[in-house]
Amino acid sequence: MPQTQPLNQDLTLSVIKTACSSCNLRELCLPFGLNLEELERLDDLVSTRRRIKRGDHLYRAGEPFDSIYAIRSGFFKTDVLLEDGRDQVTGFQMAGELLGLDGISTEHHTCNAIALEDSETCSFPFSRLEGLSREIHTLQHHFHKVMSREIVRDHGVMMLLGTMRAEERLAAFLLNLSQRFTARGFSHAEFYLRMTREEIGSYLGLKLETVSRAFSRFQEEGYIAVQQKHIRILDVNGLKALMNHRA
Repeated sequence: MPQTQPLNQDLTLSVIKTACSSCNLRELCLPFGLNLEELERLDDLVSTRRRIKRGDHLYRAGEPFDSIYAIRSGFFKTDVLLEDGRDQVTGFQMAGELLGLDGISTEHHTCNAIALEDSETCSFPFSRLEGLSREIHTLQHHFHKVMSREIVRDHGVMMLLGTMRAEERLAAFLLNLSQRFTARGFSHAEFYLRMTREEIGSYLGLKLETVSRAFSRFQEEGYIAVQQKHIRILDVNGLKALMNHRA
């Protein structure tokens, strides 16, 4: 019957929205304002879902770049190999965030992406994403926002390494993790560290001993409680004051 067609369209739209809204990738996959046809085209863009075991590479430095990866579940680190043979951690990425942007400029990946726990990713072929973005301006604007966030994040890391003392760096790191977990509906005050203290030190430009001393001081001052990799933030304002040179 004629009146059933809008109902079927609404149901289809509801199914697509429900599937996307329950996924950590909704900010990438479901920009606000897309119509049904655009939603279907965007849904078709995801080429493969890939499960990565803890310790395995999603991609390696030097490999050809062809896709951007959205983390559906799990946790990753990115690192580069220094001339002296050491691995330098360049970032930690969690569900709902992107990997692979490093390969856009040279068409080859410039870092390694390694799973810190069993993870799952969705891959978006970059050429198709570019083409669809040119046709769907809402998607293009959204992708530009994602790229901008990456640039802002890189600037934040540069400031962290260039101007902050060791304890300020660790405070900023824990507060950043807290904010990111909160944005995903998890507790802002209690979370599990997927990375080792050595990896944290590599990312923050600190020696392992310095990271361990900072954790110990935070416990003594009542900022946090630590049980192995389980972190409980007891004094958010205290950490913020420390990060802002007021403690």
